[in-house]
Amino acid sequence: MRVRTTLVGATALLVSAALAAPAVAAGTGTGAHPATRKAIEAAVASGVPGVTATAKDAHGTWSTTAGVGDLRTGAPRSVADRYRVGSITKTFVSTVLLQLEAEGRISLDDSVEKWLPGVVRGHGHDGSRITVRRLLNHTSGIFNYTEDADFARDYFTEAGFERHRYDTVTPGELVGIAMRHAPDFAPGAAWHYSNTNYVLAGMVIEKVTGHPYATEIERRILRPLHLAGTSLPGTKVTLPRPSSISYSKFTDPNGSTYDVTNLNPSLASAAGEMISTSFDLDRFYGALLGGKLLPPERLKEMKTTVEVTGVPNARYGLGLIDTRLTCGVHVWGHSGGIHGSVSEAATTADARHSLAFNFNGDWSGDSGAVLDGEFC
Repeated sequence: MRVRTTLVGATALLVSAALAAPAVAAGTGTGAHPATRKAIEAAVASGVPGVTATAKDAHGTWSTTAGVGDLRTGAPRSVADRYRVGSITKTFVSTVLLQLEAEGRISLDDSVEKWLPGVVRGHGHDGSRITVRRLLNHTSGIFNYTEDADFARDYFTEAGFERHRYDTVTPGELVGIAMRHAPDFAPGAAWHYSNTNYVLAGMVIEKVTGHPYATEIERRILRPLHLAGTSLPGTKVTLPRPSSISYSKFTDPNGSTYDVTNLNPSLASAAGEMISTSFDLDRFYGALLGGKLLPPERLKEMKTTVEVTGVPNARYGLGLIDTRLTCGVHVWGHSGGIHGSVSEAATTADARHSLAFNFNGDWSGDSGAVLDGEFC
C-alpha cells in the first residue's frame, strides 16, 4: 500500500478492471528498462487510460508512454505531456520554507500564530501551539479540509464537480472549512495527512516574503533549474500543451468515465495546484537530493522523518517521503493526485537515479509496481 497523498481522496487509485485500453509502449533514450515498461503496461491493462514516464540514471534519460491520451480519438500520450501533479507541489513549498530558514528569515519552530495571527483558531485549533515544522510533516493535528463532507460532495462527485469545477476558492476559505471541525489530535501527538497544512504553509511564505508562494517557487526553483514545463496556474482552468485528457470515475470505479481535464486548481492551492512534466520532476528531485537547492543541514532537516500511520514502508519528512520498496531500496520523493491525474516522482538518496510518471486516470493502476520495476 502506498501513502495516500492525493487531493481526490476516495476517488483516486480505486482498483478497477474497467476501461482497458490497449497497452502500447514506446521508449526513447538509452537502456530498455524492461521491468518499468512491463509495470506501466500492466497499469494500462488494469484500466489506466495512458501513462507517460521519464527516468534518468547513469546511462542517460529514458522516456516512454503507454495507452492513450484521448479515449475518443485514440491519440497517444506524449513523453513531454504537461499534467497536474497534485501533492508533489508540497515538496516545492517545503523547499522554499527551508530556504527561508537558511536565510534566517523564519524558523520552522516558529508558531503558526506568529506568522498568521488568528487564522488557526476555532473548535479546539490553536495556532500558538502548532509550529511551521508540524505543518510540513503533518503532525499538526489540523483537520484536512478535503475530508469535509460538503467539500467532498461539491468537488469529488460528478454532480458537484460539474457545478463547482470552475469556482475560485481562496486559501483563507479552505482553511476556514478546516476550522469548522475539531482537530484530529493535539499537536505532535500523532500523524495524519492534511492538505490544510500546506495551504497554511503557502500563506506563511507570503507573509514572510511579501510575495505569493507561487512567485517564490518560480523565482527560487523553476527559473534556476530551467523547469520550463512546470507552472503554478493559480485560477487558470486549462492545461498547457502538449497534454492529454484527464479522466475520472469519481466515487464509482465501475461507473462512467468523465473528462475532468479543465478545472480551477485554486481548490488545491499550495497543497497541490502545480502542473509539471516527468522530465522536470526528475530534474527537480535530482537537484534537491543532490544538494543544489538546500544547504546540507537544511536537506538533513527535510529528510528527518516521522512514522506514517498504517504504512510500514514509508516515513514522512518535510514535504518529502522516504519509501522502502519491496527489494529494500529506499527512494525519496512524493506522490500526488488530483481529478483525473495520479503522479509519482522518486529519486535515490545519491540523486543519481530518478523516475517520474503520470496516470491520466484516477481509479486504477499500481504506481508502487512501477517504482519497483525501475529501482529494484
